[in-house]
Amino acid sequence: MSDPTIRVREAARERGLSVVIRERPAASSLDEAAALLGIPAASIVKTLVVKRSDDTYLFALIPGDRAISWPKLRAVVGVNKLRLPEPELALAATGYERGTIVPVGSTTDWPIYADERIVGERIAMGAGAHGYSLFVDADDLLSSYGAVVADISA
Repeated sequence: MSDPTIRVREAARERGLSVVIRERPAASSLDEAAALLGIPAASIVKTLVVKRSDDTYLFALIPGDRAISWPKLRAVVGVNKLRLPEPELALAATGYERGTIVPVGSTTDWPIYADERIVGERIAMGAGAHGYSLFVDADDLLSSYGAVVADISA
């Protein structure tokens, strides 16, 4: 069987991003994944695919111990309406299943909005396949994708 994280690795290399991808046992929650990796939940960054009313998308990067703040995100994006898409729409928009989504290697480079709390941190996130985690310096990720950094979580 081929490595399911190849697309992520190749996309990281193309952007000059240094990433480490670690295989881990399946986790049924973010807290369980954090325990398996031996890191705090805040160090795992959730990549949320968010749908705009014009059928385009964006990525919201939120620390694992926090939730997306819809009013804050709408204000930063400058729109009145945003929502989480159905799993099949998220897959079509990114090429990744929920729980594995990462901006790196997404089939479309949607804009990234990152919560300011991840700046300066080494973070873990989805790696494009179940049972894997990607580790990257948040600042390198944010600068390589031109992310908008703001207070977007609660």
